Amino acid sequence: MNNAPAPGARAGAPAASGPATPAKAIHMMIRVMDEARSVAFYRAAFGLEIADRFAFEGFTLVYLRSKAADFEVELTINHGRTEPYAQGEAYGHIAFAVDDLEAEQARFAAAGLAPAPVKEFHRDGALMAKFFFVTDPDGYRIEVLQRHGRYR
Repeated sequence: MNNAPAPGARAGAPAASGPATPAKAIHMMIRVMDEARSVAFYRAAFGLEIADRFAFEGFTLVYLRSKAADFEVELTINHGRTEPYAQGEAYGHIAFAVDDLEAEQARFAAAGLAPAPVKEFHRDGALMAKFFFVTDPDGYRIEVLQRHGRYR
């Protein structure tokens, strides 16, 4: 019988139960220099079209989606950026939507996964997103969002 911990589990740590409702990957984000060039590339390469575009002070978010799937590519354009991103700096995050954000954040904490505090993002006076981040063992940040509005 193999008593080794599951991949990614710490030796001696109690086994964590999974979420009540499976998480769903909803988007990945990359930082880009030229919005038009990036939109044209993803349209030509993968048939992705602009699903939403949100301009904020200092940055713009462009969400690209295909007709075949809900998973999106989020382009982030930081206004005023003049130097290309180093490859390691270009990765942003992958995101998962969950039904009960607070319960998931508590579950992550209980499992020793060190989630960041829950935050809210508002636009035009309304809740746009409620989320927290967690970092995987390799240092990649993962966003966990409450299913709400466009984040489903």
